[in-house]
Amino acid sequence: MKLYPNGYFSKVEQITIEYLQENKIKALILDVDNTLIDYHRNLKQSVINWAKQMKSKEIKLYILSNTSHKEKVEEVAKTLEIPYKNLAKKPFKSGFLKIQQEIGEKSENIGVVGDQIFTDILGGNRCKMFTILVEPIDKKDFWYTAWKRPIENKIKRTYINKQKKGKI
Repeated sequence: MKLYPNGYFSKVEQITIEYLQENKIKALILDVDNTLIDYHRNLKQSVINWAKQMKSKEIKLYILSNTSHKEKVEEVAKTLEIPYKNLAKKPFKSGFLKIQQEIGEKSENIGVVGDQIFTDILGGNRCKMFTILVEPIDKKDFWYTAWKRPIENKIKRTYINKQKKGKI
């Protein structure tokens, strides 16, 4: 199903090099809000360290965000020393495909990491990329995300139950 991720973690820092290598992932497209930073724009040192480790193992990182606040995305990208695109219009394919072309990897070798099913996971799945859902960092959400959370949580529970029963 296009709404289910290929992988699921509590937080981005739990995604390991070994996991990516097992799944033949050479690049990660990362969401920003509630994936890398919280509502108040805090970026944890553990995320910075994780990004450094990924890059040291030659995993390409790229930020793709729907936000119109360029300076917010730019600040995170500068701190992590990775490229970015904002105003992505996820789940539409264009932003994902532009990054794919830019980094020169096959779609099956690109992972998409985010906290939202209807933007990150759906968009990545539509592009035949490997999708990884993470829990939102913060309970506080922007209004345009908050209304979707109950629906996404129901899909997530169904996914987790099917995964436990070995049906995924």
